[in-house]
Amino acid sequence: MTQDDDSRARGDRPQGSRTPANLVGATSGTTFPITFDGRELAASPGQFIAAALWSAGILAWRNTRVGGRPRGAFCGIGQCYDCLATVNGHPNRRACLVTARPGDAVTTQEGDGHAGLAS
Repeated sequence: MTQDDDSRARGDRPQGSRTPANLVGATSGTTFPITFDGRELAASPGQFIAAALWSAGILAWRNTRVGGRPRGAFCGIGQCYDCLATVNGHPNRRACLVTARPGDAVTTQEGDGHAGLAS
């Protein structure tokens, strides 16, 4: 068994390896603005809103209905609904599945996202 094989067996990562958390900050060089709760952020073409928020250091963009606990991306594949956000005035958008577009306005979603909507 070589040193590299032994290292992989222990689960060590080679120096400079890329993890999903490292990659969300990667940019193509051409970015465009989106806003989160009025704060301007940069997003890259093809980047999901959750990734753009993560790359700006934002980890939570929803508060639960009961208890108001903060939530952000959990599964990252659209199965858990923890990453719900209000995007361009539309509540309950899964930020891990919505591709950022220039000028998108993302806001923290409170509860079920319908509190300010007419019945």
